[in-house]
Amino acid sequence: MMINPKEIKQMTTPSDKALVPFVSVDNMMRLIHHVGIKDMLTELARYIEDDFKRWDLFDKTPRVASHSDVGVIELMPTSDGEAYGFKYVNGHPKNTAEGLQTVTAFGLLADVYTGYPVLLTEMTMLTAMRTAATSAMAAKYLAPKGSTTMAMIGNGAQSEFQSLAMQAIVGVDTIRLYDVDRAASEKCAANLAGTGLRTVICSSPEEAIEGAQILTTCTADKQYATILSDNMVGAGVHINAIGGDCPGKTELASGILERSDIFVEYPPQTRIEGEIQQLDADHPVIELWEVISGKVAGRRAADQITLFDSVGFAIEDFSALRYVRDRIKGTDFFFDLDLLADPDDPRDLFGMLMRAKG
Repeated sequence: MMINPKEIKQMTTPSDKALVPFVSVDNMMRLIHHVGIKDMLTELARYIEDDFKRWDLFDKTPRVASHSDVGVIELMPTSDGEAYGFKYVNGHPKNTAEGLQTVTAFGLLADVYTGYPVLLTEMTMLTAMRTAATSAMAAKYLAPKGSTTMAMIGNGAQSEFQSLAMQAIVGVDTIRLYDVDRAASEKCAANLAGTGLRTVICSSPEEAIEGAQILTTCTADKQYATILSDNMVGAGVHINAIGGDCPGKTELASGILERSDIFVEYPPQTRIEGEIQQLDADHPVIELWEVISGKVAGRRAADQITLFDSVGFAIEDFSALRYVRDRIKGTDFFFDLDLLADPDDPRDLFGMLMRAKG
């Protein structure tokens, strides 16, 4: 039987169920500006908080990491039984000197029942947003009440996001900036102009932490570093440590850890990658989901030092993917990607191939 070209086109045109929404970098930025940066940070924090409250439903595993001399490439998977998500992400500190991003990422969300993807999206921009949202969500429970000042030590790609999230969710109004490269601090201050935040560029970490109730460390070098020494940290502060995120990379003196109540996302991962890799394997830590669920107290006393040893966990990315899936409905902030083969007869993939022969 002869088949005309029009019929061939109809048989090879993907159906709706074979099309996967794809959010490009450009469309992610459009979405962020459509929602508003601070509003989106607040909404992301709410999604993450909601998922932390149903922590027991999730598959949990440390990220699958492939380390090299120059960086790391990782996969971060999880599922709540209805949806499955993963993120591909790299961390290459040397990239900055080569004019490249230290961190890039993309992610996918799928339907567990069919196994079909329902969303593919960039996650370099989205990871920056969810990381900041997670920091501020934790600080809401752990930082001193009425915190107004944050020291931001390390003023690279994450610094503005962290600052705006702390402003939107915690109420911080002053950011004290320090970076070994003053140009990075000047960049951050310029980017935050007009946001309602007061920025102060400091000449040392010691100067940056003066009067700050929240101390955020976010440096990129893959080494055992001491960004904050033990004698720099006094009673009553909250430390948001987000730079120690892989084996062999830390920012805090071990003495600080010994004096702090330490809160983590997922201990089996944090003990490998976080600040607590410096401590004995049985050193007590508190899982953040327990605080958010009301099972364990967070900040209990004015002189308590709280430390969020954040390394980033797959459930936070899952929350961000859920958020984007929900937020793009009814918008043009995505386009459909012909990602899945969809033969008329699911047993006849070869027939689909042959009908497409021109």
